[in-house]
Amino acid sequence: MHVIITDARGGATHTIECGPRRIVLSILALLVFSILGGAALYHGTLKIGQREGWPIIQSIYAVVDTREIDAQNRYLRENLDVMSKRLGELQAKMVQLDALGEHVADMAGVEAKNLQQPPGSGGVLVSPKPVSLEEFNAALTQLEGQSAASLDLLTVLESRVSDQKMERAQIPTSRPVRGGYLGSRFGRRIDPFTGSSAMHTGLDFAGVVGQTIYAAAGGVVVTAYKHAEYGNMVEIDHGNEVITRYAHASRILITRGDLVKRGQAIAMIGTTGRSTGPHLHFEVWVGGRYKDPAKFLALGKTPLFGKAR
Repeated sequence: MHVIITDARGGATHTIECGPRRIVLSILALLVFSILGGAALYHGTLKIGQREGWPIIQSIYAVVDTREIDAQNRYLRENLDVMSKRLGELQAKMVQLDALGEHVADMAGVEAKNLQQPPGSGGVLVSPKPVSLEEFNAALTQLEGQSAASLDLLTVLESRVSDQKMERAQIPTSRPVRGGYLGSRFGRRIDPFTGSSAMHTGLDFAGVVGQTIYAAAGGVVVTAYKHAEYGNMVEIDHGNEVITRYAHASRILITRGDLVKRGQAIAMIGTTGRSTGPHLHFEVWVGGRYKDPAKFLALGKTPLFGKAR
C-alpha cells in the first residue's frame, strides 16, 4: 500500500509505503493513546468536578462511597458474628470455671468470695491507641487459651483435693464413744484377770450397756462375729492396711461386707468376752501391727479424755 502526500504550495510529493504490519501497529498505538487520553480526561474531570462541587460528579462519588461502606459493613458483620460465637463459648467456659472454682474452694475450706475478688491494678498511664480487629481477635484467642488452661488446672486440683479428702476420711480420728471417760490406756498394765503385767493393745472406753459405738472412720466391715476373748467384735478395713477393732459389744448393728461412714452407729457397748464390766475395747492396726489409738484420735476434733463436746 502506497500513500502519496502532495505539498500544495511547493508542488513536492512524498510517497509512504505502508505494509499490513505497520498499519496494524499504527492502529494499536492510536487505540492505546486514545484510552490513556480518555482515562486522563475522565480522572481530571472527576477531580475538577469534586473540587468545584459539580452535582453529577458528587452523585458518582456518593454511589462509590456507598458501595465501599456496604462492603466494609458486610465484612464487619461477618467478623462480628464469628467473634460473638467465640465470645459466647468463652462466657460458657467462664461460668464453668466459676462453678468449678467454688466447688474446689469449698472442698479446700477456702471462702469462694475471696477468690472472686479482682486483684489490684495500677501503673503509669500510657496514651492508648485504637485496637484493630486483628489485635482484638488475637487477644480473644489468648483469653480462650488461658481459660482452657485454668479449667484443666482446676480439674486436676479438684481431683487431688478429693483424693486427699477421701484419705483423711479413712483415717480413724473420730472418737468411737460419745461421752463417758477413758479407762485403760494403750501399753503395759496389770491384767485384771491374772494380776500380772501384760500388754494392753488398745483403749478402753467406759460406758453403759446399750450405749452406741460409732465407726472411727469410713471403710468396709471385714469382721462382725462373736470372739472367745473379744466377745461381740467388729473390724473395719479403712484401706492402706489400716484396720480398727471394736470389742465386747452387747449387740452388733452391721454385717460383714457393709460399707460404713465415719460416725455411723455400728454396735452397742456390752461386757461380752473377756471383760470385767461394760466398756468398749478399741484397737487400731496398721500393716498387721497394733498401734496406739490415742495418737490417731488426737488428730480428731473431739477430746480424747473426759466428756466429748
